[in-house]
Amino acid sequence: MTLPPLVEPAAELTIDEVRRYSRHLIIPEVAMAGQKRLKNAKVLCVGAGGLGSPALLYLAAAGVGTLGIVEDDVVDESNLQRQIIHGQSDIGRPKAESARDSVKEINPYVNVIVHNERLTNDNVLEIFAQYDLIVDGTDNFATRYMVNDAAVLLHKPYVWGSIYRFDGQVSVFWDDYGPNYRDLYPVPPPPGMVPSCAEGGVLGVLCACIGSAMVNEAIKLITGIGESLLGRLLVFDALAMEWNEIKIRKDPNTAPITELIDYESFCGVVSEEAQAAAAGSTITPKELKELLDSDKPVYLVDVREPAEWEIVSIPGATLIPKDQILRGDALASLPQDKQIVMYCKTGVRSAETLAAVKAAGFKDALHVQGGVTGWVNQVDPSLPSY
Repeated sequence: MTLPPLVEPAAELTIDEVRRYSRHLIIPEVAMAGQKRLKNAKVLCVGAGGLGSPALLYLAAAGVGTLGIVEDDVVDESNLQRQIIHGQSDIGRPKAESARDSVKEINPYVNVIVHNERLTNDNVLEIFAQYDLIVDGTDNFATRYMVNDAAVLLHKPYVWGSIYRFDGQVSVFWDDYGPNYRDLYPVPPPPGMVPSCAEGGVLGVLCACIGSAMVNEAIKLITGIGESLLGRLLVFDALAMEWNEIKIRKDPNTAPITELIDYESFCGVVSEEAQAAAAGSTITPKELKELLDSDKPVYLVDVREPAEWEIVSIPGATLIPKDQILRGDALASLPQDKQIVMYCKTGVRSAETLAAVKAAGFKDALHVQGGVTGWVNQVDPSLPSY
């Protein structure tokens, strides 16, 4: 869909800016007017992680005049495989500040506004109101729905991207002209159904493929050139090296968005069954260590995937992936004469399997809050983390 330019052109480009953006200026579709629009644009990037990293770098290089970065996380070594805006010396620093410094190194003419805070219902409308366009690089459903609803309420367009393992998706949502995110995903998937990148992994370079496609859409929206992805979902398969397109239409049955809601409850981090099962049946990694050191017979079950098991596991555990337990395939192999204790990476998947195991009659089964990550941090720091 062809849309009008999002912003008016800036008054002028300096001689230095003309030199810097000369390869844009000689493109007829962009030219001086388009580059002036980029200079006058204010773009907020939600997240400075896998998608935010390439997006921020290319938005800066393109000459977007004002870039906002909202991010409350700090740089971890595991980020560096894909979050190219950060480097080794940034480990432990706030991502928003690290990203700001990289942006300024790419383009000193960009005004960078740092929002070193978590995006919540309390601040999202105030922050979004300062910008013309939102670029959503978040990695969880609760924040995605919040970003969408805030954009709808403020009549803002936003570019959305998603990545997982080898698969990526990109689209543009703008309720004033076409579909919003709820037309594509009216309801979130059941809790635990879609693993996060931290649980399932992501090919590092996929972030560049999707992040750069998002910036391409942002530039088109700002300058008013080309056909926007509004009303279309672009799906990328890195293994097959294929791009496919799916049409998105406004759903007449979608309820109008009139206010922000409780997005954690709407999406459900874990299911109600898992919450009920975990109540009174959750132990810490240190309590697990005490249990393993006692004389009580314990059957420790790792419910992660084989690839995760190869990285690190708690000594004495048996690998039984979550799906085998939820399907019921592995329930018969669980011993009746031992204390069943389950763990995953952080405690989400093990809570889901705990509900299934309790329903099968193992009423005294337990799960470990914090999972193997907690075990490494609290019990045995010599083990690797991921």
